[in-house]
Amino acid sequence: MSENTVAKGSMRKLWPAETDKFRDHLLRLDKVSRRMRFAHTVSDAFIIEYAGRMSELGSVVYGYVEDDEVRAVAELRKLGDVWGHEAEAAFSVEATHQDLGIGSDLMGRIIRSARNRGVQRLYMSCLPENNRMQAIARKYEAELAFEPGEVVGEIVPQGPNYFSVLAEAVEDRMGFILAVLDLQGRLSRAA
Repeated sequence: MSENTVAKGSMRKLWPAETDKFRDHLLRLDKVSRRMRFAHTVSDAFIIEYAGRMSELGSVVYGYVEDDEVRAVAELRKLGDVWGHEAEAAFSVEATHQDLGIGSDLMGRIIRSARNRGVQRLYMSCLPENNRMQAIARKYEAELAFEPGEVVGEIVPQGPNYFSVLAEAVEDRMGFILAVLDLQGRLSRAA
């Protein structure tokens, strides 16, 4: 997290068994945040179905977890059948956790994951009024194209190297441990 951040949670990948946490985060988004994430109004039923396919969609999902709840998410989705040429990034941050640097940190992880998967072009699209997303894109030197009804950002990640692969592997290991501890805590509270 950046130095001016007051957030106190952890960033990690979300695992397929955590689909419920992903879903609950998306359901907690206020009306404006939902519209910014999906570029139009979506129903609870849409979100439930969308979240249920989290691990089926060829995606990598990072979450910001605080007090056992996912409060922000970044998704990396391959465009096509295999990882490689192009991918898309999408973000959502609950209103209470915006402007803390969480989205920027998640973006850094998404770029590294794209890089490690050989993605040559990473796209992000947002509504023209989504200034937060555009600021994050600019921070990572995205080329922005303003089109009718949307803004499309394009990032060309560097190729993978030993350090980028190692950093993701170490974070995955720690994230998995945190997920297991979180699951144990939930199970012991339910008993």
